[in-house]
Amino acid sequence: MIPMKNDPSFDAIIIGAGPAGSSSGAILAEYGHRALILEREKFPRYHIGESLLPFTFQPLQRLGVIDKMRASAFVKKYSVQFVSPSGRASQPFYFFNRYDRDTVAQTWQVLRSEFDQLLLDNARAKGALVKEETTVTELIQEGGRVAGVRARTKGGAVTDYRAPITLDCSGKEAFCAVRHQWRVKDPVLNKIAVWTYYQGAQRDEGLDAGATTVAYVPEKGWFWYIPQHNDRISVGVVAEGKYLTRGGVKSPEAIFKREIEENQWIKQHLARGQQTGDYFLTSEYTHHAKHCGMEGLLLAGDAFAFLDPVFSSGVMLALKSGTLAGEEVHKAIVARDFSAGRFAEYGRFVREGVENMRKLVYAFYDPKFSFRKLTNKYPDAVGSVTDCLSGDVNKDFSRLWRQIEEFAPLPESLPVGGPLVKPESRSTVR
Repeated sequence: MIPMKNDPSFDAIIIGAGPAGSSSGAILAEYGHRALILEREKFPRYHIGESLLPFTFQPLQRLGVIDKMRASAFVKKYSVQFVSPSGRASQPFYFFNRYDRDTVAQTWQVLRSEFDQLLLDNARAKGALVKEETTVTELIQEGGRVAGVRARTKGGAVTDYRAPITLDCSGKEAFCAVRHQWRVKDPVLNKIAVWTYYQGAQRDEGLDAGATTVAYVPEKGWFWYIPQHNDRISVGVVAEGKYLTRGGVKSPEAIFKREIEENQWIKQHLARGQQTGDYFLTSEYTHHAKHCGMEGLLLAGDAFAFLDPVFSSGVMLALKSGTLAGEEVHKAIVARDFSAGRFAEYGRFVREGVENMRKLVYAFYDPKFSFRKLTNKYPDAVGSVTDCLSGDVNKDFSRLWRQIEEFAPLPESLPVGGPLVKPESRSTVR
């Protein structure tokens, strides 16, 4: 089919309407720019990644949706706790022991179909044009820069959309990183997850009713246990593939049911509930993009980097990078400068947060490390650990890393994330 050529140009095109795409689209539209969001699915749609961190508060506040979040049915989350295989639970880590109780210290457990719809509706309300069931099939490149995208509707119509800058917010699919061969697997963090949902399973009382629970299984595997509204629990297990598939077990349902027996807290809490819906499986959790963008292109959210989900960082990083991308692209539009180099600080800032969280994830999976050992020897580490676990990831944690390295080695930062800059590159639109 020959592409249509008559669609008007936009100031920015956004691939994907998840948290990063809706956030950047909302900010650009708020500034009065012509922002186009192209989404291949029809919202609301299912998505995993259901637990928010305290420091999602700032981007949600910037987007103007805090009041809507507070009025929603989403379960309020005040803490996280860790549970040994025997079923012994740690004291909950209450966020209000470090942060303001009325703002950062209370976050939410969300149903992503509803949460992502809320964010997309917010972008629409601010003036972004949203086209759902529209799949981006390729980038339009001219003279070494990205000049727009080609997209196909559900009905098969193909259209070229043009803009001086395109934002890839396509999620784990990582549309541009895959096509440019920028995608890099993490050398260590490549686990498998199997998950499902339960109705009527046990939840703790009072403030702990919305707590995220991380429950250990052997070989540094772990369960998540996330209470949601409508009496639903999201529960899944994450571990090395060779552990989960030991004995030749391949079925997600069989894997999940076997692992329930490996943690008594999980077994007891699920006993009174009823499993509902499918069993899901995903692999190769962690990936990074070599570059944050090139001339006319910027990556945000999971399309830029995605970490192992043990500390629920995915939505936080998507919201942070999405809002920041919106602000930086606004500046580029005003300056009429879309060169890759101007996004170097954006790439550095986002990668700083990813690398800080990545170090803590590495420590978590090391057999010689435990938070209990760390904080017993260094009580002052509690604050820094809490900050990182809460999503306050753009700060100097060098003291914490020195303390942790007494128990477990930590990775060097990966040499990725800067923009792909051509020599003497400066792209302006006149």
